[in-house]
Amino acid sequence: MTLPFPTSQAGIDAVQRERMRAAAEAALTAPFHRKRLPADLNLDRIHEPEEWRRIPILGKDELRALSPREFMTDFNIAPRPDIQEYWRSGGSTGKPLFYPRTFRDMEFMFEGFRRGIRLAGVREGDTAHISYPLGIHPVGHVSARVCQRMGVGVNWAGAGANTPSAVQVELIGQMQPTVWMGMPGYALHLANLAEATGFDLKKSSVQKILCCAEPLSDAKREKIESMWGATVFDGFGMTEMCMMGAEDGLHDGFRMWTDMFHLEVLDPESHEPAGSGEEGVLVSTALWNVNATPFIRWNSGDLVVWRSTEPEGDGFEIFPRLKHAHRTAGFFKVRGVNVTHGDFEDFMFRRAGVQDFKCEALAGPDALDVLRVSYEARQEADAGALAAELAEKIRTVFELRPELVQLDLGTLAREFEGAVKAPRFQDNR
Repeated sequence: MTLPFPTSQAGIDAVQRERMRAAAEAALTAPFHRKRLPADLNLDRIHEPEEWRRIPILGKDELRALSPREFMTDFNIAPRPDIQEYWRSGGSTGKPLFYPRTFRDMEFMFEGFRRGIRLAGVREGDTAHISYPLGIHPVGHVSARVCQRMGVGVNWAGAGANTPSAVQVELIGQMQPTVWMGMPGYALHLANLAEATGFDLKKSSVQKILCCAEPLSDAKREKIESMWGATVFDGFGMTEMCMMGAEDGLHDGFRMWTDMFHLEVLDPESHEPAGSGEEGVLVSTALWNVNATPFIRWNSGDLVVWRSTEPEGDGFEIFPRLKHAHRTAGFFKVRGVNVTHGDFEDFMFRRAGVQDFKCEALAGPDALDVLRVSYEARQEADAGALAAELAEKIRTVFELRPELVQLDLGTLAREFEGAVKAPRFQDNR
């Protein structure tokens, strides 16, 4: 293993002191950072909070201003022969960029993923059906390679664009995997498709579900677990860094790899450290995978709370817990009312009679916007009572009268097929 597993907080502190300097030194070799970092930065004191906070926070707007060529010449510091592969950014910076990863970087990337998979209790002898997108999205192929290194068998299915979802449902029945890995939205997509075709995932061999790459609300988790009959473990990562943390059996926040990343939770306005238990924006620095793209004090837009800041124990308990509040959420403004996507998704998934849904903002014939909610009712649901419930509750909770459209079971599964993330929210005005 490239990176020894820490056994004490003192050991983590020592790594932080050493690697914060290494991260700053790497950043100073990039033309992009040399223009923005203080010329008199004291590297001997860089681990001290006052000196560290002299480094300006890196935001998405600064990356948006770079062309792909400028990113490779001004931000990237790795020569071409050192680069093993490229990771596509999530697109949150505007036009997606491709982040080079060196052969050295990849060993640390593998370690970040390995920890999350092991923390969920996946062990040698398990078999994983991997439904993350394969190709330029790193999470799928890195998860598969790490599983194989751990002695975990892999079915490289990919998402629906790689292997049709109906075939994936058949493969789960035939291959009997013990673990399923993919995005939460695709877990629901497969579950809806399986139910429409008469396959009961609750009776399948899958015991654990490992998710990441999109927000997982409590309501979505409950729905996935009820439809699969398996325990969901969430992971936390970002393309700029790696897999940075994951849930243990308590499902009460992410254990964060603080020997691999320097993490700050800051007040969103003042950028001063948030108080204990206070929500703040996450600012992250990669400590080891800095050989190509030195992301230093990167503001990803994630709002978080430290669940615990005093690690305990000498296993995964050595790492503190971080609770993800939410990433800056999307929303519609319909007739002057903000409809936050995450809140609406939670609302719909908590309706027992709803199988799946999509939500559209449309321009109405009278120049007033329309919120159209298309949904599928579960087979056992009373369709009339469900429609009445949705109309009343949406009007009460979101202060809007929706246009409701009931769809046949399986309609949305077919519509969402091939999408990296299910397009449940569409602004079609």
